[in-house]
Amino acid sequence: MHPYPRIITAALIALAPAVAPAAWQVISSEPGKRIEIDRGSITRDERGRTVALGRIILDKPIIDPKTSSAYRIVQALSSYDCAARSYSTLKRSYFKEEGQLLREDEVKVQIDMPVRSGMLDDKLLREVCRPKPGGEAATAARRTADKVNEATGELRKANEALLQNDVRRANLQTQPAAVDKPEPEMRRAPLAVATATVVPPPRAARNTLVARAEPTAGAQRAPTAQPSDHADRVVGGRQARHQHWSYEGDTGPEHWGSLKPEYATCASGRRQSPIDIRDSFRVDLEPIQFRYRPSEFRVIDNGHTVQVEVGGGSISLLGRSYDLVQFHFHRPSEERVNGKSFEMVAHLVHRAEDGRLAVVAVLLEKGSEHPLIQTVWNNLPLEKEEYVAPPGLSIDVAQLLPTDTSYYTYMGSLTTPPCSEGVLWLVLRQPQQISAEQLAIFARLYRHNARPIQPSFGRMIKESR
Repeated sequence: MHPYPRIITAALIALAPAVAPAAWQVISSEPGKRIEIDRGSITRDERGRTVALGRIILDKPIIDPKTSSAYRIVQALSSYDCAARSYSTLKRSYFKEEGQLLREDEVKVQIDMPVRSGMLDDKLLREVCRPKPGGEAATAARRTADKVNEATGELRKANEALLQNDVRRANLQTQPAAVDKPEPEMRRAPLAVATATVVPPPRAARNTLVARAEPTAGAQRAPTAQPSDHADRVVGGRQARHQHWSYEGDTGPEHWGSLKPEYATCASGRRQSPIDIRDSFRVDLEPIQFRYRPSEFRVIDNGHTVQVEVGGGSISLLGRSYDLVQFHFHRPSEERVNGKSFEMVAHLVHRAEDGRLAVVAVLLEKGSEHPLIQTVWNNLPLEKEEYVAPPGLSIDVAQLLPTDTSYYTYMGSLTTPPCSEGVLWLVLRQPQQISAEQLAIFARLYRHNARPIQPSFGRMIKESR
């Protein structure tokens, strides 16, 4: 059988619509739980966002604090912004078992939560935002089919040319004068034309084929992916390792600038953070307008600190508004005030619409137990890079703020790689308290995760009067 019909058949099979899956589709299965979505529930709302129904099925039931009954299935209706890579929960339903509803909660304040690559939320977002058959996908399929039909016609012409060429060669071989002439190179030309008109596979498929293809002798394998933080590369005939950053040893702060090219500012920048806050100008600073409210949250141990992602809060200062994105902790405090360090610090990271960052630093000293920090500690993940998002539980970041919100301010940088500059720092003067037990819990996770003090290079530091 000639190979071209097989190629055409394979292309046409690839265009055939896939069989619709069951309503509940498993997205992730791990010890203790299973995550599913209902593909039949995926719709678009009036804002153009994608709405879908998902659920978590637990192997063992847990007690619901509101009803004192046990549930094993948590079902959530969520709205996804596929372009911004965020989602918000609209409604939650708790089931004792399949079909046995325990209670439902309408989410009154809908908070957009960012989706982090590689996490479970990323899997859900990709599945929910995947185009459905029909619409643009169907149009693209029809165009592909037209191209395949066009390729079929070209192949038919090529085959006819081959037959004519074979006949011509046969006729030439019957003539004595043509016996010693070399065979004309006519067979390959029609094949080249036919091959050029065959529709190439999608980009993802081409990359897969390239990645699996073995190089010929003496050839170099083309890279198929960008190197990660731990990837090796060859520079100047020597192998250089891109290492992930840390707070000590060969990957500690004094080496950050040389670990990766994009970290160079860590070594060369002249507006780096943290600094020792001293010799400040006491002036009438505009008060920070805090607009925090209770919101859902999720906790992650990202390998460098405990980070809490939140939404629904913002600050305003100097005519600009910054949305609260997350807060995290350092031990000891990275900032110093007139040479004094504190037990810990909480950094509240905010982002404006134009991408500018503002960080509010809340200094923490040993004293009484802090209720918000205890809520975070209660929901610490058991493993790094895993989120804990307690259903039905919210926190009010305003509880982190001291009574007196006067502050120091200066322009600095991120205190972790890539050490990007242009960050507005707002360090609250009045510290908050944290108990010895709460300090000990964090110390068991991170004995030391603070960047050393950086040169101020004469930067202006202002202080509330």
